[in-house]
Amino acid sequence: MATERLSVTPAAAEVIERLKEETGELVFNQSGGCCDGTAPMCYAKSDFYVPSRNIKMGEICGCEFFIDKDQFEYFKHSHITIDVKKEKAAFGNSFSLEIDLGYQFITRSRIFTDEEYKEIEDLN
Repeated sequence: MATERLSVTPAAAEVIERLKEETGELVFNQSGGCCDGTAPMCYAKSDFYVPSRNIKMGEICGCEFFIDKDQFEYFKHSHITIDVKKEKAAFGNSFSLEIDLGYQFITRSRIFTDEEYKEIEDLN
């Protein structure tokens, strides 16, 4: 069995399903900083152009999840779990869709075990 690079917590899955009901198809991109900070960003699929240098790491809740090639080099030895935290108030410094619902997606990562790493799919 191949090792998955991505997973999602039940709380994050609930927010994703709610967004899918309201918005339709979604896509995620692991932001590398600048205006968005370093966070998983959620967009309506029709509103996001996937840069050619991005790598598809997998899918969460039926939504494609991308990461910049250079940033992937940092995460390639890690399992990523997408989680969500409740925000007291929606803030305007993010373009990610969950902000309007009062949430923020966050990335939790851990290094693969030796056993997992033997079964990992090479995305390079």
